[in-house]
Amino acid sequence: MDGTNLSVVESATRVNSHNSSSGGSEPEGNNALFFPNQRRTDGIGGKALYGALKSNDALRRWIIRSTIAAIVAGGIGMLTGDWRVGVTFGLVALVSVMVWSSRRESEIPRWRKPSAAQRRTEAQLKVMKQLGYRVLHARAVPGGNGQIDHFIVGRRGAFAIDSESWDKRLPLRNKLEKLYHGRFSKNERIDEALEEAERAAELVGKELGREIKVRASLAIYGPGMPWDSHRLRGVDIITGTKVRKWLRTGRDRLSESEIEEIYQAARKALPPRY
Repeated sequence: MDGTNLSVVESATRVNSHNSSSGGSEPEGNNALFFPNQRRTDGIGGKALYGALKSNDALRRWIIRSTIAAIVAGGIGMLTGDWRVGVTFGLVALVSVMVWSSRRESEIPRWRKPSAAQRRTEAQLKVMKQLGYRVLHARAVPGGNGQIDHFIVGRRGAFAIDSESWDKRLPLRNKLEKLYHGRFSKNERIDEALEEAERAAELVGKELGREIKVRASLAIYGPGMPWDSHRLRGVDIITGTKVRKWLRTGRDRLSESEIEEIYQAARKALPPRY
């Protein structure tokens, strides 16, 4: 080989090595030489799967529920020696976990944990949402320091409910248009609920461009009451477990379009409290 051909070969070799290094790719080693079609994942697939599971709360909840049901089914099946008994107990465990988790889950942001009374009312309102009612939770009332725990719009009108948990050992009674819990007057709390509902009606009505009525109420959990609901000082005092029944006592008759209009106006006029 003469000198000219040798110089051409060396220059081509230098150019090829420069192009391969300037591409920014790292040396792939012997595996890349012998297995060029093999892809390098570097754990990307596992991280992507973990991220997807972490971001999808519904999927993660179902995985947890199914795992618990499978453990119960397997354990009972091994103890009894009958797989049918194990499957039965597994299904019972799955339903129980679903009911328990539905009562614990809340639409209120997790960093602001709702009270037990608010969660119990919210659980009842989930059923009403399936019947066409629209619900907002933990809404601020601009112009004041109050909060409406639950704002509901349905075929029977618009409602504002505050959920309260009071000492069940103290009796609840109405005396001369005043509400007493034991020897403690609760009139101030009633007046606050009425003021919040009236202010909400004013703000939502202004957003709509017409007047609306918002029915105020207190859902009380704990003490026994001689009534399911009782109107006092302009506010309905409700036995906490009878919220759904009370919502059906409204006298208004709203169409689906009116329900949606009031709901959208309330979303704007009553911002989230948290």
